Order: sequence, then structure tokens, then C-alpha cells
Amino acid sequence: MIEKHDLKFAVLIDADNIPYSNIKGMLDEIAKYGIPTIKRIYGDWTKPTVSGWKPALLEHAITPIQQYSYTTGKNATDSAMIIDAMDILHSEKVDGFCLVSSDSDFTRLATRIRESGMQVIGIGEKKTPKPFIVACDKFIYIEIIGNKVLTKKTAATTSTPAPSTTTEVDTIDSKFIQLIKASVEDIADDTGWAFLAEVGALIIKKKPDFDPRNYGFSKLTPLIKSLTEHFIVDERGVKKTHIKHIYVRIKK
Repeated sequence: MIEKHDLKFAVLIDADNIPYSNIKGMLDEIAKYGIPTIKRIYGDWTKPTVSGWKPALLEHAITPIQQYSYTTGKNATDSAMIIDAMDILHSEKVDGFCLVSSDSDFTRLATRIRESGMQVIGIGEKKTPKPFIVACDKFIYIEIIGNKVLTKKTAATTSTPAPSTTTEVDTIDSKFIQLIKASVEDIADDTGWAFLAEVGALIIKKKPDFDPRNYGFSKLTPLIKSLTEHFIVDERGVKKTHIKHIYVRIKK
């Protein structure tokens, strides 16, 4: 995971490509990584398509930036957001950025910010193109923020339609299991044990959109514990504390 040391984040939201229904969940998610000191949202506020955002802006102290659509078919909002991001980057007032969009046009922006040594967290829908996802240090899908996870097993057995606040989980396939195994091997000591927190951090570096919630688990530990055919988990207590360190090893 990205370490939090009261990092200051600039949160820039693309109103044209993000639904407004879960803005509180998004801001709560960002708070896990740092403090959103700058909060701006970009769009053409004369259009009825973004009117749903307006109550949320007042409630969460987000500054709306007006950007008219000068030409049909061209997204002027993207340009305004990119220009502001570069101004903020050179002001050196923040430690990182949170780019909230499902638009691949921000791929180069995310790359440029990371080149300057700052962290970039992306938030967008599952339809977000892969180039933008991998350009971020961490990418979080809106569908899992603040939502109740609906597993495939539960979805198959329930007789009523799933409520709108649920989301179906991704399948844990052989490719994903191999990613975990490779990460464990990369971190493991001579005895084969790896500190699970370090394994999780490495997986995110390899796969920025990794999140246990995508697979129906709130944390990485229960996800790994569910894969009993592949991994052995060891919980080691720390003397004179209630803290437990979790270690994992590949099952031979």
C-alpha cells in the first residue's frame, strides 16, 4: 500500500466522465492516503448533464471550475484540468495528486506527475482504459467504493435482483494467483516466508488497480487465507503488544 504520512493531495475531478452519486465515498477513500488540500472539479456548468454535481460541491467544499465547450466534439474540460494540474505541480504545495476520471486522455498527465516524484492515485469506473490505470501508482474503481460487495455465489443463489449499491466481484483466476506467487517469491527470505504487507505493496506496483475488494475481500489477509491450496499463512505476535505480523509462504 502507499504509505500515509499526512501527505497533501490535489484532488482534480473530471465531471464529464465520473458519476456524482458516490462523491463522499471517493473523498473518504482519498483520506486513507492523505489530506485533500486542493479539491477542484471541471466541467461546463451551464449544461444540465452535470447539474447533479452541484449539491455535492457545497457539501464537500469542492471548487467548481467553469470550462465552456468551444467546439462540438472536443473536450475542453480535459485541457483545463491538465493546465491546472501542471500549475499545482510547479507550485510544490502538494505531495501528490488524485485524478478522478475514466478518460485515457489523462494518461500522459499521470506519467508526467510521477516523473516529478509525486504520487498519483487514480479513481474511475471499471471501463477506464488500461493505459491510464497503469500510469498511476494506485488505481481505485468507483464501483467498490462504499458499496456492498456481492459475490458470484451470492448472486447465483439470491431470488431477488441485486440492489444498486452492490457490485459483483472479479474472478480469482490462475493469472492472478501467479502474480501473488511471483510477488511472494520476490519478497521471501531464505526460508520462503514473506511479510504480507510488503507483498501487497509489491502487487500494487505491478498491478496498480489491485484491491482485495475487487475480489470480494475487505483486506489482503482474508483473501490470501482463502487460497489454502496455494499459500500458507503464519500470524506472528509481537512481544508485549497485541499486534500480529502476517507472513505468507507458497504451499509446496
